[in-house]
Amino acid sequence: MSILFSNRIKDLKPYVPGRPIDDVKKEYNLEHVIKMASNENPLGCSPKAKEAIEKTLDKFNYYPDGNATALKEAIAEKFGLKIEQIQPSSGSDEMIDSISKTFLDKGDEVILADITFPRYMSTTKLMGATPVIVPLKDFTYDLEGMKKAVTDKTRLIWLCNPNNPTGTMFNEDILVSFLESIPQNIIVVYDEAYNEFVTRDDYPYNSYKFLDKYPNLIILRTFSKIYGLAALRVGYAFASKEILENIDKVRGPFNVNTLAQVAALAALEDDEFLEKSYILNKEGKEFIYNNFKDLGLWYLPSETNHIFFDTGRDANKVFIELQKRGVIIRPMFDTYARVSIGTMEENRIFIEKLKEILT
Repeated sequence: MSILFSNRIKDLKPYVPGRPIDDVKKEYNLEHVIKMASNENPLGCSPKAKEAIEKTLDKFNYYPDGNATALKEAIAEKFGLKIEQIQPSSGSDEMIDSISKTFLDKGDEVILADITFPRYMSTTKLMGATPVIVPLKDFTYDLEGMKKAVTDKTRLIWLCNPNNPTGTMFNEDILVSFLESIPQNIIVVYDEAYNEFVTRDDYPYNSYKFLDKYPNLIILRTFSKIYGLAALRVGYAFASKEILENIDKVRGPFNVNTLAQVAALAALEDDEFLEKSYILNKEGKEFIYNNFKDLGLWYLPSETNHIFFDTGRDANKVFIELQKRGVIIRPMFDTYARVSIGTMEENRIFIEKLKEILT
């Protein structure tokens, strides 16, 4: 008798992360490999976060603070919010799953984009909900199209701004117009993982100011990107007290580990590290843009720490050839790929190796 698995997972595919550096070194017998595939901070993390971790190494025998009290208090103080409006999570991935578990039932409709963070789709299907896909328009979220897709079965809408993998964004006026048009019994999840990298003035930087007016809004942020704490898996959500109390019902009791909590707490205090990361990212974008222009490559101007571009040939083949030369990027589909912005040295190496392949 064969093992039976849930019908809900039969169409799901495992998430495929960017290839680890050690795997590529081993496969191609390389000494030096740079990873520009997973939108990680090339500067690492704040020295203050490292110091906080070192001071906590003798506390592994204790369970974490299941309420993440100190981290909640620090986030609340930083953004001028109430503690009950904040819930840390084990990265945004866990919060995305928790939101789906909290709100979705079989037969519910969920609106999402076609080219966006893949976890939205997989967690929607896992709960037996029906995805309603609204294609991007000019590689940007089509919020007008999403409005038109709303029905009496719509339960939840996923938004990613700026979007992963395209790096595109919609402005504050468009967001407000959208929130005004959506019935408040429909949950709007607004994922702004790349918020701190945005350079445009019309971006809704302080989206949390909308929480009181739109009680159906959930905002996601993370310490994985500009803060450089991807390995520790720590993110957080802004939402109403009612929403977070219900999400707590499905949350694991010790979901954010102690090292993640103390590192995130310290990282919040290091504005100098954030500014340094922001400047490096901005300069790196311009360097890569200019070289893409010289190569005649189409790309999307990005408001994140990655650039979506057209290799002009099979992206997977370019991905493999770059790996052979010690550079890891992310093939997306067809001829399109995504490259994370690295240090200036890493950016130069990437362009040098890409030129070898394409010219």
